[in-house]
Amino acid sequence: MIVLYVVIFGGIFYFMGYRPQKKEKKRVDEMMASLAIGDSVLTSSGFYGVIIDMTDDTVIVEFGSNKNCRIPMQKAAIVQVEKSEA
Repeated sequence: MIVLYVVIFGGIFYFMGYRPQKKEKKRVDEMMASLAIGDSVLTSSGFYGVIIDMTDDTVIVEFGSNKNCRIPMQKAAIVQVEKSEA
């Protein structure tokens, strides 16, 4: 009887804990792989900008209408991407 409880709670843990994290990780990995120059992004700090240059693990993002405001940041700081129309 105790073994049955362990199996049931293990299943509950899997479907409520591990599986959703795995799906979210897959979604984030796909988003990072699809980043391109010219995409509009939302950073984890809440700023909207446009990617103007990329390397393996960093991006340079241009913020606002002031074209002199360019900040390098890690790709992990990007939480949402809107593809450019070009």
